[in-house]
Amino acid sequence: MPAEPSAQSAREQLARLCAHPPAGWPGSTGPHPPSADPRAAAVLVLFGVLDTVPSRVTGTPVARDLDVLLLRRASTLTDHAGQVAFPGGRIDARDAGPVEAAVREAVEETGLDPAGVDALGMLPPLALTVSNHLVTPVLAWWQRPTPVAAVDHGETVEVFRVPVADLLHPDNRGSTAQVGAGRTWRAPAFVVGNVLVWGFTAIVLDLMFDALEWTQPWDPRRLIEHAS
Repeated sequence: MPAEPSAQSAREQLARLCAHPPAGWPGSTGPHPPSADPRAAAVLVLFGVLDTVPSRVTGTPVARDLDVLLLRRASTLTDHAGQVAFPGGRIDARDAGPVEAAVREAVEETGLDPAGVDALGMLPPLALTVSNHLVTPVLAWWQRPTPVAAVDHGETVEVFRVPVADLLHPDNRGSTAQVGAGRTWRAPAFVVGNVLVWGFTAIVLDLMFDALEWTQPWDPRRLIEHAS
């Protein structure tokens, strides 16, 4: 039986992905481009061995202890209320760029210690048309994990980790019906326990998993309901 992949091998793959994004990465021109004047933003896609509880999934293309950090946004927010998301937000004038903005926002939202975060690089920005943002995913590795929790409950109500193996399992995958620009289309989604990941966050994860060749065959016809 082949040995299970290590978390460290995932780190190396993520770094390579940043250095050589796939030619098919949608970029800022599609599939749903923003307006002529979008607001720049960044999210921190933080991977690592975040705790000592591995996934129970077997036969996975990634290490069972590989996790990604997510949070649940407050239901009172104007944009993306109640959704599961990556830490992140708008790039301010005080930020040197997307990496600094993503880490700063993650510190403000989760209380993590930035000294333990190793930024691996950036992926091309993606359009988030519903709130008119152009969002740069910043991939990072948590070298020295520290305690995290929702800092400002007006913005974030929960911070948690999800095993990547669970996200990849075909039983936890499906599609949501998205409405916008006068039409309806299907977009990827993930359900792990009581955690539903859909919208922009699910799209980024789906694109990354495909590019990293981690995706396992799943049924996009499975429709998952979500609150708007």
